[in-house]
Amino acid sequence: MHRPMSGENSPGTVFNLFTLSTSVTYALDFFGGQRRLVEGLRAEVDVAHANEHAAFIALAANIVNTVIAKAAYRAEVNATVQLIDLQKEQLRLGEVQAQAGTVPYSIVLSLRSQLATYQATVPQLEQRYTQSAHLLAALTGHVPAEWSAPAVNLSDLTLPSDLPVSLPSALVQQRPDILAAEAAAHAASANIGVASAALLPNFTLTGSVEAATNSSQRLFRAGGKAWSVGANATAPLFEGGTLWFKRKAAMDSYAQTMALYRQTVLDAFEQVADSLRALDHDAQTLLAQEEALAAAQQAMRLIQANYRAGLATYLDVLNADAQLHQASIAEIQAIAVRYQDTVGLIAALGGGWWNTEPGAAQTSRAPHLNQDAGG
Repeated sequence: MHRPMSGENSPGTVFNLFTLSTSVTYALDFFGGQRRLVEGLRAEVDVAHANEHAAFIALAANIVNTVIAKAAYRAEVNATVQLIDLQKEQLRLGEVQAQAGTVPYSIVLSLRSQLATYQATVPQLEQRYTQSAHLLAALTGHVPAEWSAPAVNLSDLTLPSDLPVSLPSALVQQRPDILAAEAAAHAASANIGVASAALLPNFTLTGSVEAATNSSQRLFRAGGKAWSVGANATAPLFEGGTLWFKRKAAMDSYAQTMALYRQTVLDAFEQVADSLRALDHDAQTLLAQEEALAAAQQAMRLIQANYRAGLATYLDVLNADAQLHQASIAEIQAIAVRYQDTVGLIAALGGGWWNTEPGAAQTSRAPHLNQDAGG
């Protein structure tokens, strides 16, 4: 038995011992389990990025739609107020003519009913305008009582110079929901590889180096050093079928994510098709409303000319002016719907059709079902 070492400059059996050790373990990924695990984690990151992009597009679309609605409600309120003023003037003239016996009193009652109907729409439009202003504040992260959006008129808004009639199907690849579905299927496929590798043996290499000395100055010298290298292999012998069922569950999960991916793609095509068709119908509606407005303007000019020539009454002028304002309100609504459907198309394409070349969208591409661990 060796006698106790005495540390440097230390009395009796008290001594200082300096040690330095390190060990390294390396898993030999023969069956690709770790590689598929990292692949699955990378796919989960892609899912998170796609969901973030989807939230940004949805928020931007909601903000733009709210701005359009707010501007349209204000334009409708202004046009309706002008129409109410004309209706009041019509009612005043109708009452005068009824008292003079030139028109029946039923006309006065009809004018009063029409005026009340127009007056009832103003509070509703004002309420919608206020709600859109509050919604816009909330969407931009502000308290409605402390922030109000800058005033935007409907005439300040413009559509893209060229609205597409058809689009290449490859554009839907940039939609964030499709990217997220692809990445989710990719992660599910990687989980099959991880579960398959768990059924097979696991090999590891381990190495360690250790040094010990009673002097810090001799710690890095050759004396007092030891090293070891070893290999280790572990294999599942009896797991009660749990590993097999985990692999089966991973395969079923992949089949589910692929079905969701296909449904997401079909929904995307449906949404884009609906948006394109809506723009086509909006163009037809707006053209009809513009023709109606042009006809009302022409009728107004003719009635005014007849009135100056003594061939029409002032009540005829007011009626023509009321029809003109009604056509103007209808055109405002058609313009607002076309703007919002354009926003819907841009959102349906994942941000637009002009900023991403077809096929250039970066996708994780859901792989085909591969039951091999390293596939």
